[in-house]
Amino acid sequence: MRILHILDHSLPLQSGYTFRTAAILREQRALGWETVQMTTPRHALDAGRDARDSEQASGWLFYRTPGFEPRWGRVPGAAYVEEMAATERRLQVLVDKHQPDVLHAHSPVLNAMPAFRVGSRSHIPVVYELRALWEDAAVDHGSTREGSVRYRLSRFLESQALRRADHVTTICEGLKREIVSRGIPAHKVTVIPNAVDAAQFRVGSVPDEALRGKLGLQGATVLGFAGSFYGYEGLDLLIEAFALLANSHPQLRVLLLGGGPQDEALRQLARDRKLEDRIVFTGRIPHEEVQRYYDLIDVLVYPRRRMRLTEIVTPLKPLEAMAQGRMLIASDVGGHRELIRDLDTGFLFPAGDVAALARTIETVLAQPGSWPAFRQRARKHIESERTWAQSVGRYADVYERLLARSAPAAAHLKTGT
Repeated sequence: MRILHILDHSLPLQSGYTFRTAAILREQRALGWETVQMTTPRHALDAGRDARDSEQASGWLFYRTPGFEPRWGRVPGAAYVEEMAATERRLQVLVDKHQPDVLHAHSPVLNAMPAFRVGSRSHIPVVYELRALWEDAAVDHGSTREGSVRYRLSRFLESQALRRADHVTTICEGLKREIVSRGIPAHKVTVIPNAVDAAQFRVGSVPDEALRGKLGLQGATVLGFAGSFYGYEGLDLLIEAFALLANSHPQLRVLLLGGGPQDEALRQLARDRKLEDRIVFTGRIPHEEVQRYYDLIDVLVYPRRRMRLTEIVTPLKPLEAMAQGRMLIASDVGGHRELIRDLDTGFLFPAGDVAALARTIETVLAQPGSWPAFRQRARKHIESERTWAQSVGRYADVYERLLARSAPAAAHLKTGT
């Protein structure tokens, strides 16, 4: 069984997208399947360098798609058309070379359209994996607005891709409901949920006292966040809630791991609230170092704002927190409610409500005796329901049905079980 994955970007870049991809590849190989993986010209843009023919990253061979010289100048949308054409050319070469059984295109829609053309010519079924609603993400990033021509066009193309795909996979129930609302039959959509490799996360590890001292966190109770600093993450709400608690909790500190578009605005807010000496910004941390910083955090806080993106899409970071047996506070947006059981594996508060967030933090800090039970339940939840082996195993039924339809002789997969 050979699957050719078409990706927006990949390792060595680090993001939720690339970590999910790496987990999928690892678990599909463990099932006895062969994978081939390529990235589109967008990887070179994200990496800030010219794309190579191929690249080894973390033990995986990724085929790259060379960049291209724009021929149509500033004609609106021309760059996307040329990008898809370059992706199609590269994909056809790899299909001819590797003869895959399935083409598996991952978001965005710019990856799906070339896959449909090549799949049609080569008589290969195409799975389209919708990982996010890119038009909604663009709204939050400020590159468009809801209802704009670009927004409507992106939504239209996404809907067309969902209809054309032989099967659709997605990362959560919220996105499945959105897909079905666009007229896609529910039986054509399979959720492959985000998960974690529990074995990679330590529970009850000893904090690095030298690092604690370096960051000025000795004797402190630490609230923390790890991830990208986008507006929808609501980190300004965390700072405002901390401002309400600062005087009554002199030992309390905030540790923010990461960076992003809101970085400077958050630093300025800390200065405006005269909390710059109690809020530690680490900047981006190498992936292999993040655990040392996690170990200094007592309570992880994910205060996402309520919007279409956060209501529909599940994040990965809360799962990592639960895998480590961490105390966890999160807003009650739909993406969090799908992952966290309130007052069982974590605490939820009304999204956007600073006072409610402050009260929830106080509630958690006031009952340290209950923390071990919360941590144990969170870890058990991950081990029983949210491992990558369980999640990726769901692809077997998807691929088997497609192959049974397109080539009965190849319908039985060798899963290694």
